[in-house]
Amino acid sequence: MTLSPLRRAAQLFTVLTALASLSLAAPLKVAYSDWPGWVAWEIAIQKDWFKEAGVEVQFSWFEYGPSMEAFTAGKVDAVTVTNGDALVTGANGAKNIMAMLTDYSNGNDMIVGGPGIASLKDLKGKKVGIEIGLVEHLLLLNGLKKAGVPESSITLVPTPTNQTPQVLASGQVDAIGAWQPNSGQALKAVAGSTAIYTSADEPGLIYDVVIVSPQSFSEHRAEWKKFIGVWDKVVAYINDPKTRDDAIKIMASRVGTDPKEYASFMAGTRFLSLSEGAKFFAAKTEGFDSLIGSSKIANDFNVKNGVYKDSQDVASYIDGSLVLELTGAKK
Repeated sequence: MTLSPLRRAAQLFTVLTALASLSLAAPLKVAYSDWPGWVAWEIAIQKDWFKEAGVEVQFSWFEYGPSMEAFTAGKVDAVTVTNGDALVTGANGAKNIMAMLTDYSNGNDMIVGGPGIASLKDLKGKKVGIEIGLVEHLLLLNGLKKAGVPESSITLVPTPTNQTPQVLASGQVDAIGAWQPNSGQALKAVAGSTAIYTSADEPGLIYDVVIVSPQSFSEHRAEWKKFIGVWDKVVAYINDPKTRDDAIKIMASRVGTDPKEYASFMAGTRFLSLSEGAKFFAAKTEGFDSLIGSSKIANDFNVKNGVYKDSQDVASYIDGSLVLELTGAKK
């Protein structure tokens, strides 16, 4: 059957319109910052894996605090944060969905003691430089409680995380709380310093997530599913002995660090495949073995320490449905 010129023109118009809409579709805008579990996205960027997956993604590089500010201001659709800071961001007006897990901290978050500070008990009567209300603060308080050291026996000195190495080196404080690469820089800069407590002592205290605005998550669900699906390729590339060196080289280049030095950061980050992350989404325990349990602990900490006033409905922040769909896991 031969199509009439009119019908043929109509079909051509339909095809061209569809192609135009695809080309004009706005990319998913994601802010990321300097943490191994998030720097790992650079592998997917460099390898064009998002293009292969059929989704356009625009990544923007920030310092950690400004990345959350960009999300709060609506400049990006998603941002990489800790689960506790997802709650902080939401309490400050930018409601969000924890849509996927990238990792949990397994030693890269540290309390670093200066010379003569060998344990948390040595902090009695001392000053600790730390960014109040962030995860290192929670890590410190949990550690002090386990060590039997009263919070009132130490003095907290509010310090931006990226300034902690300099503050420790200056002698203004006796210890600091920071994550890699800042914690590593502090250890290198101050002779006799040591990590006296780390996130390896509190596995599951600090989950790292990608949070997405509810509007973007709802309107672009298919695109976010493709985005999340790329993560398993990233983790596999990092874990495969044949490609691990290249993965580290790519990540180190993103942050301007020597690959050999960056390799030392890797063990302190427990990268999670989608199937591993699905287990933490599905678990409903009250402790660190589930995303919701860990987030409830972070919520209590945030309220107690005045990070925000009103307790958050933690469950409303968590939606692992796309991860569960991709892995075939049950809710």
